[in-house]
Amino acid sequence: MTTMTEASVREFKMPDVGEGLTEAEILKWYVQPGDTVTDGQVVCEVETAKAAVELPIPYDGVVRSLHFPEGTTVDVGTAIIAVDVAGGAPAQAPAEQPKAEEPKAEEPKAEEPKTEGRQPVLVGYGVATTSTKRRPRKGPEVTVPAAAQAVQSELNGHGAAVPAQARPLAKPPVRKLAKDLGVDLATVTPSGPDGVITREDVHAAATPRAAEPAVAAQVTAPAAAAPAVTAPAATASVAYDGARETRIPVKGVRKATAQAMIGSAFTAPHVTEFVTVDVTRTMKLVEELKQDKEFQGLRVNPLLLIAKALLVAIRRNPDINASWDEPNQEIVLKHYVNLGIAAATPRGLIVPNIKDAHAKTLPQLAESLGELVGTAREGKTSPAAMQGGTVTITNVGVFGVDTGTPILNPGESAILAVGAIKLQPWVHKGKVKPRQVTTLALSFDHRLVDGELGSKVLADVAAVLEQPKRLITWA
Repeated sequence: MTTMTEASVREFKMPDVGEGLTEAEILKWYVQPGDTVTDGQVVCEVETAKAAVELPIPYDGVVRSLHFPEGTTVDVGTAIIAVDVAGGAPAQAPAEQPKAEEPKAEEPKAEEPKTEGRQPVLVGYGVATTSTKRRPRKGPEVTVPAAAQAVQSELNGHGAAVPAQARPLAKPPVRKLAKDLGVDLATVTPSGPDGVITREDVHAAATPRAAEPAVAAQVTAPAAAAPAVTAPAATASVAYDGARETRIPVKGVRKATAQAMIGSAFTAPHVTEFVTVDVTRTMKLVEELKQDKEFQGLRVNPLLLIAKALLVAIRRNPDINASWDEPNQEIVLKHYVNLGIAAATPRGLIVPNIKDAHAKTLPQLAESLGELVGTAREGKTSPAAMQGGTVTITNVGVFGVDTGTPILNPGESAILAVGAIKLQPWVHKGKVKPRQVTTLALSFDHRLVDGELGSKVLADVAAVLEQPKRLITWA
């Protein structure tokens, strides 16, 4: 009978698949305990705040256990799957064996008190069995638990204020949630491993606050001369009718987009300018390029020429391709253009970008656009493809919309919205004729771009689309 040793078990931890991400949701497992895996094999798909990503396993062996079910949000650095690299069969109780031996692995940990029935967590072994998706904060092994115990002692024992030197333990996303809900972390009772405050703890602390208006209304209602209508109105904000309403948790790409848009809208002073332009010649050029041998098999549409027109305008007005460095109080001029293309996907709005778009020929730009759109539709856009953008195009015209006032992608200086291209009466060569017309809207950061520069860029884009031969003379 073959017996597995702990030395043969390798724990694969949730990696940081994007820059600065703190957590990801497990969407789908492609393996189960007992399956044989090889180095580089995709074992699961996860969704981060930026995109859905497939994770390959870096080991050869047999899957011993999956630590989390599908739909669980897991912190970066937490073990999610155990693989027996010696090739043994999975244990009968894969989740319990490593936990039972944890106190023997590191003697100092065995001396820590197991407050409120929680089992201590050893560094490198993931979360405790009583925790659903959180792991202990990394740091000095002696100092952190001691601080957590001091916090718990003060809160649970006497309800006294937390000492100034004992800062409540919570991760950055939890601290932000507490700030948004107006909850003082010093008053929250932690339930996470080693005294770490979780999201659930913050929500639990915020719930009584939400109920306070309703309770106050119920107490004062009998004393009012008019019919008591305040209490029902207040309680309606806490409870809802499931038959008449549907509540969708905000997470993943949609959550990240919401946070980014709020940050951008209330940080960068937006200015939007508009221009209506005759693009009849551009539409004719699109049809000609579709027949060109150089563009066979490539995606050729009006967006391709609009993107090229914007790149030409940026080349003629390079100061618009910049970003604002708030900590250093500097304007950073970019000598490259990573052109973002806003894409609507089932998971929400994403903005992947074409790296070094300024250096691409028109056929190369067409190829890059086709790959970007295809990858976005399949939901396979990588986090790296959405980082480092400098300017963005959003094509609202595909929805039949004339134009809009787009919000800047965070860290960028400008965004161009393209409206629907329609046949309209237009004065052409002194006569009113039906022409293909569209409206462009350019939003820009007024800290970086003044009215003159923004107007020049928008006018150049319009001029190229009206007379596409300028792509040759200006480029």
